Amino acid sequence: MTGSEWFAAAPGGLNRYFTELVTALARQPGIDVSAAAFGATGSAPPGARSWGGTGGSTMRRARTAFLDRGDLRRDAAAATVLDRHFCLYGPAAVDRHGTLPLVVHFHGPWAAESRMSGQNALAARAKYLIERARYRGADRFVVLSNHFRDVLHTDYRIPLDRIAVIAPGVDLNRFHATPIRPETSTRTVLCVRRLERRMGIDTLLRAWPAVLAEHPSARLVVVGTGTAESELRSMATALGDTVAFAGHVDDQQLTELYEQAELTVVPTTALEGFGLIALESLAAGRAPIVTDCGGLPDSVRGLDASLIVPKSDAETLGARLAAALHGKLPTPEQCRAHAETFSWDVTAERHLAMYRAISS
Repeated sequence: MTGSEWFAAAPGGLNRYFTELVTALARQPGIDVSAAAFGATGSAPPGARSWGGTGGSTMRRARTAFLDRGDLRRDAAAATVLDRHFCLYGPAAVDRHGTLPLVVHFHGPWAAESRMSGQNALAARAKYLIERARYRGADRFVVLSNHFRDVLHTDYRIPLDRIAVIAPGVDLNRFHATPIRPETSTRTVLCVRRLERRMGIDTLLRAWPAVLAEHPSARLVVVGTGTAESELRSMATALGDTVAFAGHVDDQQLTELYEQAELTVVPTTALEGFGLIALESLAAGRAPIVTDCGGLPDSVRGLDASLIVPKSDAETLGARLAAALHGKLPTPEQCRAHAETFSWDVTAERHLAMYRAISS
């Protein structure tokens, strides 16, 4: 398995997913997992490797990963499958015996994400062509939601019969569903997102005055960093101390923030594959209000359909947040029970069945 960075070295949804899937697969009987990604010494989970630090040019890192063939070995007793989690990083799917079965995890359209972050059309086109080249020859593609299955099929012309939709898991041991604290002078809503334009934090800030109109003591805590941080902080100036930017926090701090919050909000407006943070919120017993963007609705489907609001609609988002603070939410116990339907062990078992199918 090859990834981008280990989560301990570069926190983020893709890196969390890759690190936890590697760990879950390593627990499965009948499989020998080797994995590599970038990160400082000690950032890789037990048994995995690092290609070095996360710094340096993208070209240098891609070359380093491409030339690393240390784990591509095959013997008479076992088949080797190569599973890439970022198109740039990882060797070609060949060894001295010939072509290896190849799995590609599609976590999102790299080129489209670059366009949305302001990169010029020529650079975005080059990334698209690199993606297409690195996808060539893959036996299976894995996506987290039906939405990204459709994106992969429509935008990258991948046949549907080569795409597997496998929902992610959530670390149920890391979070605990604590009771919501009795109403105090402060009512906290938590938003954990990268501060990028497509994450919808601007919509959330426009919705916040409507929440304050019904709940003057409400407080919004935004966790994360990103390229849009400066403009978002500027937008929030008029909202005073009812909005706080917490920046990057570690897992322990995040757990404490969940305990202090009554609910969470994931207001993404584009290119959302699933929204692992919504599962983490549910595992912590806090209902997430999510937008109807990409795979986000999949995280709460079957729990409470009213948790899903239209994307980029500040008025509806504000009204739903206000209703939530009036108590119109699933209980912590209901949230936790729903989260428990997303197990990393089940996700790992489905991957293992797929690896066996394409290597037999």
